[in-house]
Amino acid sequence: MSPSPVPETPDTAAGTAARRDWMSVLAKAPAADLDALWQAHGATPVFTWLRAPEVGAVMVRGRAGAVGAAFNLGEMSVTRASLRLADGTVGHAYVQGRSRRKAEQAALVDALMQTGAADSIGTAILAPLKGAASDRAEGRAARAAATKVEFFTMVRGENK
Repeated sequence: MSPSPVPETPDTAAGTAARRDWMSVLAKAPAADLDALWQAHGATPVFTWLRAPEVGAVMVRGRAGAVGAAFNLGEMSVTRASLRLADGTVGHAYVQGRSRRKAEQAALVDALMQTGAADSIGTAILAPLKGAASDRAEGRAARAAATKVEFFTMVRGENK
């Protein structure tokens, strides 16, 4: 028996960018926020594991001042997972930290975003996560702005 065809994300620049965006939101979201939204949505799709959640580490690299030669900053824990929905849609996740549950939920959201449930999932889960991320970024910017120092030079009389 031959395997059934697997639906794929649209092979367009817009489709690739959209998937990259929702994968980024899922990877960076706090596990508790994703879990609360997932539970509130109540989706329970049937799936099989392609790669059960597994924890590993990646090397984080940086550049001083965002320029110059890259250097190894240190290691960070990540959890990855891959699954296939009953209709054949495949979802993947790479998330920060060691939460297997978050990796499972992120992979499920990725898979569902490639199906007809995309609007529902986007509204119920991704939009609130994006809003919370934006609020966190604004809070960090406000705290940083509070410490900003303005330097100025006073004009002296002998420099005419």
